[in-house]
Amino acid sequence: MENYRLDKTDKAILNILMHDSRESYASIAKKLFVSSGTVHVRVKKMEKNGIIKGSQVLVDHNNLHYDITAFLGIYLTSSDLYDGVIAEMKKIPEVVGAHYTTGNYGIFAKIVCKDTDDLRRVLHDHLQKIEGIQRSETFISLEEAINRPILLEE
Repeated sequence: MENYRLDKTDKAILNILMHDSRESYASIAKKLFVSSGTVHVRVKKMEKNGIIKGSQVLVDHNNLHYDITAFLGIYLTSSDLYDGVIAEMKKIPEVVGAHYTTGNYGIFAKIVCKDTDDLRRVLHDHLQKIEGIQRSETFISLEEAINRPILLEE
């Protein structure tokens, strides 16, 4: 991997793609007054260097009848069990995010469930049975007020 430094054009491309990853290279090129080939080459370089890790479609879980979003503060019995706990959590489809954290919790995770019964099932039947999890605290989200990418300074 080369030591790739972002310039103003790269940052502008990223800002556009973070806002809408479906934006075509031709459309981006037109907005930035460069060729679509330039956009293509720069995106490929950013992918190769791990700056762009992929793209995704943002889904409104509520419209798919997944009405509960919860965050879990997970206490580990020992920090050296982190890798094993994460490996087991990756097997649970409702776990959509997890972070290794400082502070009280070893892991802070996000889960999405259909309803409170589904949440209880995920907690009781799956998460609480993972070796290395001492206990957890559950925080149910009432509303996601902000969900946006960082805006890169150009």
